[in-house]
Amino acid sequence: MAVSLYFGGNMTQGKLLEFVRDIGISISSGQLSNLLIQEHESFHTQKQQVYQAYSPVVLGNTTTATGAGVGGENFTCNIICNPLYSVYCTTEKKDRLTVLGVLQGSGECSFGLNQLTLKLLETFNLPQKVVSTMRQLPQDTLVSQAQFWELLHTHLPQLGSQQQTRVLEAAAIAAYHSSQTDWPVVQALVCDDAPQFKWLTEELSLCWVHEGRHYKKLNPSIAYHRQVLEVFLTEFWNYYRQLLAYKERPTSQAAPELRRLFHQLLTTPTDYWELEKRKYLTREKESELLLVLEHPELSLHNNPDVLGARTMVQRRLHQLRHSDSNGNPGMGHVSLSRGDYPQVRCELHRICASHYTNRSNRTTGTDDSGQSRY
Repeated sequence: MAVSLYFGGNMTQGKLLEFVRDIGISISSGQLSNLLIQEHESFHTQKQQVYQAYSPVVLGNTTTATGAGVGGENFTCNIICNPLYSVYCTTEKKDRLTVLGVLQGSGECSFGLNQLTLKLLETFNLPQKVVSTMRQLPQDTLVSQAQFWELLHTHLPQLGSQQQTRVLEAAAIAAYHSSQTDWPVVQALVCDDAPQFKWLTEELSLCWVHEGRHYKKLNPSIAYHRQVLEVFLTEFWNYYRQLLAYKERPTSQAAPELRRLFHQLLTTPTDYWELEKRKYLTREKESELLLVLEHPELSLHNNPDVLGARTMVQRRLHQLRHSDSNGNPGMGHVSLSRGDYPQVRCELHRICASHYTNRSNRTTGTDDSGQSRY
């Protein structure tokens, strides 16, 4: 019951403690905390199994990130999901290497030297001297991060910190796509336009809802400009609805027409300069925003991730404190790498959280107090 109410019902630990005491259960806050975070290895195992099995089932996995407090420090909660599952992982950073580690399930990256590495180095605009040096190193090899750092310090000791980061990212992405055998490679991500998500997958689809928010942030002071912006937003969301209709019934004739309407929407001139600058930035993302015309199965937004993140933010605001490094909810909300595991299975099978946790407890031979019944 405690696990179901905390994770499924989003009750804070304080309210949960008050509830169980009100119904006549004598329990300390420390014991309640242990019930929520201890001896749940079966959930961790099932989380990894679900993530590994269902991440490649559909083309596009959606992703986003939100803040998470751990031991009084700011961490990041990464949410990955598709229609079959949602997985939460808490990490210290939210850079490209971190997201890549989350996509691999283990949180750790391998590093490879091959043609894709060299291609990415050129894409990242690194100096030709760096690319030439990397080309001379043994190719088609897979090494750990410590070994790769040793290679960099030996052969490229003068690299700046930003260049080192770009080289690490190129090698990690190349290893992910070329040498991944234990974990399925995600072919496409649906996300916002945060830089850490770029180049990780073969294809990237941007969220239309996030793109629309850029226009909502415009605050014209002239009445005429406010009217121009209102008209544009109406046309913008009408076009979005046309894309939704296309997803339901895609045709080869509709795709070119939708591309034409996209250009018409964003190239029709107005007298509002701030709007024109925003429209130019949207046009630069055409391939990512219109990837759905090539793959109608992709989502047009990452709202499922955002809703998952919102749940955890609300819990954090209610708790008003942070978890410790073990994800101890007695000090705040559960660290998501150790928590919210019941939600993975419950979303997949559309079952009640309490039914799932009770069934899992029977499987492991424990009751709701965490004590063995055998």
